[in-house]
Formats: sequence, C-alpha cells, structure tokens
Amino acid sequence: MKVITYGFLLINLLVSTSPAYAWTYNVQWGDSLFKLSERYGTQVNELKNANKLSSDRIFAGRKVWIPDSNPMPNTQLSSIHYNNDLYLLARLINGEARGEFFEGQVAVGAVILNRIKSGQFPPTIAGNIYQGRQFESVANGEIWQPLTTSSLKAAEAALSGWDPSGGALYFYNPAKIYSKYNWIWSRPIINRIGAHVFAL
Repeated sequence: MKVITYGFLLINLLVSTSPAYAWTYNVQWGDSLFKLSERYGTQVNELKNANKLSSDRIFAGRKVWIPDSNPMPNTQLSSIHYNNDLYLLARLINGEARGEFFEGQVAVGAVILNRIKSGQFPPTIAGNIYQGRQFESVANGEIWQPLTTSSLKAAEAALSGWDPSGGALYFYNPAKIYSKYNWIWSRPIINRIGAHVFAL
C-alpha cells in the first residue's frame, strides 16, 4: 500500500491522560505516516485507528497521536527466549528507556553493541548488562518490569545495525545525576535523544 502524507514532523513529548497513547506530534510540511510508523515501531493502520483517519493523508497543523507500547502478552514473550541476546537487550532497553522515543530506545541498545565493538568492555551483551555498577535498571530491578513490544523492536533494530547514538559508549539522564563531581560529566557528549545524553 502506497502511503501519501504531507508534513514535516515536529516531535513533542507530552504527558497523556489516555492509557492508550503516549505522544502527540504536530505535523508540518513534509512528513510521512509510513516513515513515522517505521521509525517509532508502530503500524500505519495503528496510527490511522488511533487518530480516526479514513485515509493515508495527514496535513500540516494537525496533532497526531502515537500509540503507546503496551506490555507484551506472555505467549509472545516466551517465543523470544531462544534468542538470549535479543531478550537481554530488550530487557535493558525496557528498564532504561521505557517511555522514551523509539529512536532513543534503539540508541540505548546500540550503546551496548558499541561497547562490545570497542574492546574496552566485556565481549558479550550479557557481560555488559550485568557488569557491576553500570546500569541503574539492573541494580533497582526495573530491568524485570513487563517487557513492551517497542523495547523488543528497538533491540531488533539495534542488532540490525541502526545506531542513533552516533557511536556512543555511555548514556545517562542528566536530571538523575545529582553530584556535580560525578565522573560521567567528563565524557564528551555526542548526541541527545529525549531525556538521555549519549557520550563517548
């Protein structure tokens, strides 16, 4: 199906009162529903249903709802256990970047893969995730929260080679770093996506 849409997408992260949707987007000239669905891990039909669109066109000035990432059914979750790397990476993304833009979720996953490539960190996904004092979600148990479909899709995207972080080896949320003497401030920043900063 050919998707014809208009508008350039200006992203605004808003707090939604609806349990079904997490973000709204203000559409301007040049955007595509198809590109939006590909980048943020949803489907064109889901976008159309969420916004009660009868056609594949959107126009400048309209707000578009993006469906939220609902927890995966257990039947789907059990089917991915065979791929331990995919499962663990999705778990970390879910714990560290749940609720972030899809691009930001992929970037978190890419950081793990960049660490492996760098030779400065453990040579496996599991080794990086469980390395001591590296990830808050491992320490506080958030990594075991119900896995969302977007986290799984983000892990798949990172494993396929997409790296929105730009080669980063670290990520952090500045709002959660309370000490001005924290070592992370010394790392060169190369990108910012959503609430996270990505650094070398």
